[in-house]
Amino acid sequence: MAVASLVGLIVLGLAWELWLAPLREGGSWWAIKVIPLCFPLAGLLRNRMYTYRWVSLLVWLYFTEGVVRAYGDQGWSAALATGQVLLCLVLFVACSLHVRLRFRDAALIAQAQTAAPDHTQP
Repeated sequence: MAVASLVGLIVLGLAWELWLAPLREGGSWWAIKVIPLCFPLAGLLRNRMYTYRWVSLLVWLYFTEGVVRAYGDQGWSAALATGQVLLCLVLFVACSLHVRLRFRDAALIAQAQTAAPDHTQP
């Protein structure tokens, strides 16, 4: 879910600024805003906890842009901004749940290891 919403944000950002509703006719340099979203993709695919944690913070920048543009822009651009806000919320929830479940699983494993008798000692 996290990878899908991150890829969705990248695709939406590019399509929005290059073709669908660019700030200037013929595309906009604002398309470079998706570059920071490309960096965590490998970490999410490799299931790295650190990446999930910092992406859950990075996503709020894009959420803020989406909220501002949803209220400030009109027409197609406002609809795309609303889509960005929704994708940001999905990404945040997915990252938060992933981190929470990983911490819970680690705690359960540690608890099971301390509760189990150690048969390797003579």
